[in-house]
Amino acid sequence: MSDSGFTDFVKAIRPDMRRQAYLLCGDWYEADDLVQQTLIKVLLRWQGLDRRDELAGYTRTVLVRTFISDHRAPRWSREFPYDRLPEPDPEHGAQEGVADRLLLLDALARLTLRQRAAIVLLYWEHLSANEAADILDCSVSTVRSQAFRALARLRSILRAETLPAGSRLTGSDGSDMTDE
Repeated sequence: MSDSGFTDFVKAIRPDMRRQAYLLCGDWYEADDLVQQTLIKVLLRWQGLDRRDELAGYTRTVLVRTFISDHRAPRWSREFPYDRLPEPDPEHGAQEGVADRLLLLDALARLTLRQRAAIVLLYWEHLSANEAADILDCSVSTVRSQAFRALARLRSILRAETLPAGSRLTGSDGSDMTDE
């Protein structure tokens, strides 16, 4: 099978894919497995993919759908979630607000799969509801409904947790995730 740019594509997109996968899974090892599964699926279709300018979006769609598909039915071989989140990825170094981000990631892990995917796509990836609907293979109103319910659930979870004084949980665009 000819590479024809796949290696360069993977080198360029893998860090973003890994971050997206972590936001969906909440576990770096599972995120790496999800990225691997996604890249295998993309590689198998690589020769037939003509619109190279849209590969990032296609790959994101495959990533999200693979995540939802793999988590839809419980498997006997799956690992059980831990009570606490793992340490942040050492490759990215210490960041301000690590405790807040860990709290938010813990809250994200309590959402349903589709709610979590909607939040990640809309608020971290800054996609429109139409783009998220295409990726999730559902209607725009379903995306909005899932996001609305997810935000309400996140607010409820975060209010129940003790936030350090002055903490503000923010998305990657700096928007406040705790405001109503």
